[in-house]
Amino acid sequence: MSDIIIETTGLTKVYGTQKSVVDLNLHVRRGRIYGLLGRNGAGKTTTMKMLLSLTQPTSGDIRIFGKDIRTSEKEILSQIGSLIESPGFYPNLTGTENLKIFAQLRGLNRKNAIHDALDLVGLPFRDKKLYSQYSLGMKQRLAIALSVMHDPALLILDEPINGLDPIGIAEIRAFIRALCDEKGKTVLISSHILSEIALLADDIGIIDQGRLLEEGSLKELEEKNHKFIHFSLSDAERAAALLTTQFKTQRFDVEDEHTLRLLDLTLPVPSINRCFVENGIDISEVRVCEATLEDYFKKVTGGVGIA
Repeated sequence: MSDIIIETTGLTKVYGTQKSVVDLNLHVRRGRIYGLLGRNGAGKTTTMKMLLSLTQPTSGDIRIFGKDIRTSEKEILSQIGSLIESPGFYPNLTGTENLKIFAQLRGLNRKNAIHDALDLVGLPFRDKKLYSQYSLGMKQRLAIALSVMHDPALLILDEPINGLDPIGIAEIRAFIRALCDEKGKTVLISSHILSEIALLADDIGIIDQGRLLEEGSLKELEEKNHKFIHFSLSDAERAAALLTTQFKTQRFDVEDEHTLRLLDLTLPVPSINRCFVENGIDISEVRVCEATLEDYFKKVTGGVGIA
């Protein structure tokens, strides 16, 4: 059985002359939380709608559970729970009563399905509180209960923490983490909030202007969050050549013609400075820095940060 639950190849969506999603190659692994991270308008929701057949791709392929969505749509979608936009719950009914209506519409006859879904999200069964009296966090919990009521193997959640207060965010985060760790669910979640994705996701995809710029495990991305020596100097390319020939290292990045990052902290900085000066390179600044995930996201998205 393949480890990949969702795989897209060249997935593209064009509206008129606007490219909403461009050549997207996504890989969501079984039993993990995949965070699709990008600013508002980056293409996250459009991507999720294509995965759920709510909108058709202009081109490209989608395989979920190893099957082509075009030929196995009914079978695939029956195993997915989703939250793309807030469901149309009735404000004058309780949470239980609302879920009963959706269960009837879906032909869901499994005993205790509603009770188990509410219990899973921490909402009471047969509570007398009306939906109109729910807090925003409770409304989000009920929406997620609806998405898991049929016990799907895969959850696709679009901005589930959007608009919540810090307590509500922490509650939803813990719940989603438990779904993965304790129930074995695979979760694809989108967000524009960097700090929350970093706390929740196992794997991260960075999307910007419809393009997937980076994809990897959180651990791999965190390894790019490291200390380095920042050099501001007259000739970064010449300095890089000296590091290669004189200090036998390739662990550096040339950012521009006057900026170099040395990643190898084992090398003697005074000796490097002396070597640079002896070879006619003027040094205006040397300092120890520590890159953050925010710095990295700014770098890959062209210098614009994510909230």
